[in-house]
Amino acid sequence: QVTNHIFPVWTYSYLALLFPVFLITDYVRYKPVLLLQGVSFIVTWLLLLFAHGVAAMQAVEFFYGMATATEVAYYAYIYSVVSTDHYQRVTSYCRSITLVAATVAAVLGQLLVSLADVSYFHLNAITLASVSLAFLCSFFLPMPQKSMFFHRKDVSETLPAPDKGVPTVGSDGPSSCQEDEGSVSADRGPTPEQQPDNAEPHNHVLRVLVQLSKDLRDCYSSRKLLYWSLWWALATAGFNQVLNYIQVLWDFRAPSHSSAVYNGAVEAIAT
Repeated sequence: QVTNHIFPVWTYSYLALLFPVFLITDYVRYKPVLLLQGVSFIVTWLLLLFAHGVAAMQAVEFFYGMATATEVAYYAYIYSVVSTDHYQRVTSYCRSITLVAATVAAVLGQLLVSLADVSYFHLNAITLASVSLAFLCSFFLPMPQKSMFFHRKDVSETLPAPDKGVPTVGSDGPSSCQEDEGSVSADRGPTPEQQPDNAEPHNHVLRVLVQLSKDLRDCYSSRKLLYWSLWWALATAGFNQVLNYIQVLWDFRAPSHSSAVYNGAVEAIAT
């Protein structure tokens, strides 16, 4: 029942939420989705601590799927508040912190269970306190002023003559993007003829989707980037699936109520 009715909820909810969360993250400029991730983690561990039954555990998997799907905001937020010159450095910092924290948590959990005989309830309580603290800290993060698609202010600001709106054929960026950003920035001005009544929000969303499709086409026209993305997606999916279902196999081969538990040590080594 755990394998067939509970664990798959996380897999499919994560898959279903990933693309909508990506667009919403860009639209609301990252920080609200970071807060949503903190709330999802808190709800997940509250249900683990105090809820019982199959339906409750399915809710745990759903909120955990939401928490993992909104992880994209954690990485995208960093790129929105630093310059492109520091992208490689902040990427290494983010990945290093994530992996080190996961390793330390697994080792600490293993030591508490093996040496201090701490119960799983208290381990979950410690995790709840940790995610609650992280949720409170996220309130103090500055709100980004731009995003990748819906709030691209940097393009219109760098144009030498945005009022003309006549791009050249040999421009570096897509001409439609330059025209759109110039019109968006002009709409913020006081000129009444440049402010259509209800068509602007719809057209803006349509332009964003068109720009997204162009960026995807440009990015994945590189064969190396395509291969790297496929490798990363398959490796991440495989790692998550193994980490998810291996718990059931361990308990089947060596039941936790009658055998020593080394899940934390194995996860630390795997990380």
